[in-house]
Amino acid sequence: MRVLIVGANGNIGRRLIQQMASGPHQSQAMIRDPKQAAELRQLGADATVVADLEDDIQTALDGCDAIIFTAGSGGKGGAEKTDAVDRDGAIAVIDAAQKAGIERFVMVSSMGADTPEQGPEGLQHYLGAKQAADNHLRQSDLRYTIVRPGTLSDEAGSGRVEIANDLGRHGTVPRDDVATVLLQVLDANNTWGKQFELLSGTSSVSAAVAAI
Repeated sequence: MRVLIVGANGNIGRRLIQQMASGPHQSQAMIRDPKQAAELRQLGADATVVADLEDDIQTALDGCDAIIFTAGSGGKGGAEKTDAVDRDGAIAVIDAAQKAGIERFVMVSSMGADTPEQGPEGLQHYLGAKQAADNHLRQSDLRYTIVRPGTLSDEAGSGRVEIANDLGRHGTVPRDDVATVLLQVLDANNTWGKQFELLSGTSSVSAAVAAI
């Protein structure tokens, strides 16, 4: 399966490429700057394609069987950039996937996206943008999974996580483990049409995903 990674040069995207390099699937890294291509290929990307979320991205999906959306402003760059990437950009990729006949779509969202008004004041607009994108994906006919990690860290992944529709707590999770979960979810039919929160925990990734 060839997987388009949207946000391939981001912190999760790069880890995802590295992990996919030793697996059965091929990664197609979507980048804005052609100068990023060589480094991503060194990380293990099978192919790169230049496209901008704020422009037409339809041709970036050519030859792909699935999409993992990891792009995000992280609440940086102001409301306009957040809307352009986290809301409008994600919605554009969802629509492009349906037009291209791609059925599998894995979305990296955020804990708190269903209730943005309850989040920290500085993140409420960001969470609102994520909420809009998630709602659009849920209303599509795609085989989607929405992954909602807590606060991301750069610590080495432990391979131990906690997953539930509502974990009822806040916490952190290494980006390494988020990437591992995304790859597990990609092939897990039991995650179709579902969303879940993700934090560090005590279960192996494979066991946690299987229990969804």
